[in-house]
Amino acid sequence: MQTQNQKVDLPILKEKQISLYIKREDLIHPLISGNKYRKLKYNILTAKENHQNTLLTFGGAYSNHIAATAFAGKKHGIKTIGIIRGEELKEKWQNNATLCLAKEHGMHFKFISRQAYKTKDTPEFVKKLKAEFKDFYLLPEGGSNSLAVQGCEEILTSKDSVFNVITSAVGTGGTIAGIINSTITTQKVIGFPALKGNFLQEDIRKFVTKINWELQNKYHFGGYGKVSPELIKFINTFKKETNIPLDPIYTGKMVYGLIDMINEDFFKPGTKILAIHTGGLQGIKGMNAVLKKKNQLEIVE
Repeated sequence: MQTQNQKVDLPILKEKQISLYIKREDLIHPLISGNKYRKLKYNILTAKENHQNTLLTFGGAYSNHIAATAFAGKKHGIKTIGIIRGEELKEKWQNNATLCLAKEHGMHFKFISRQAYKTKDTPEFVKKLKAEFKDFYLLPEGGSNSLAVQGCEEILTSKDSVFNVITSAVGTGGTIAGIINSTITTQKVIGFPALKGNFLQEDIRKFVTKINWELQNKYHFGGYGKVSPELIKFINTFKKETNIPLDPIYTGKMVYGLIDMINEDFFKPGTKILAIHTGGLQGIKGMNAVLKKKNQLEIVE
């Protein structure tokens, strides 16, 4: 599936002589959009080929991956199980827009403590899950594995070789790994992590051999799920000026960082940039619920 590249027209781009396009992967589907569609594609094909009728995966309360997996499972006639971080959500998941979407599309939840969640990748924990749920196809948190990377290698097409720089938000590293693998030697890839810490470097290197990439770690706004009034204002202004919606967890932070770098002359005049919109717009409703409780500026939907 190919998606359109939408040109962004902003005064700062004209001033700095930078060409910026956004690849509208968010338009693939309202729920299985962007990188989630790419990551799930070959995993679901493999599950079906192996006659697996249950997908089991992991995520937090606002996980795009959880919502997408639930919808994809229903679409393909596969049961879905979500191991959800945070025991406290067991009594109040109905107040969470993302979890409601997942439940609506048939996902069964198991809520576990944050401490137990840290052990989710250990053989002992997986053994307990097997004892409880029997046979299932295991998807890691965020959906990043070799098959997900294979799917994300299809984000770029031959037409995208005209761009000097490719940018992407980074969660678990699978998406940017696929993008890196499909670049040509003259292109540079810049990732914008939504999480604090430098551990993502090693996670990405598990799937790539090229060295034409770097991570910009100063635009996470405090870490995963953290936002600020400044970021929300930027997202709203960007949508008003370009008619492109951004989510507050991933693409909003990426585009904010990208415009800041352009403003600081990080890129030389004449640079052509392609920013990947990885979807995740379903998370806006949940974030707005949080912002409303705090009496803070909300995202314009």
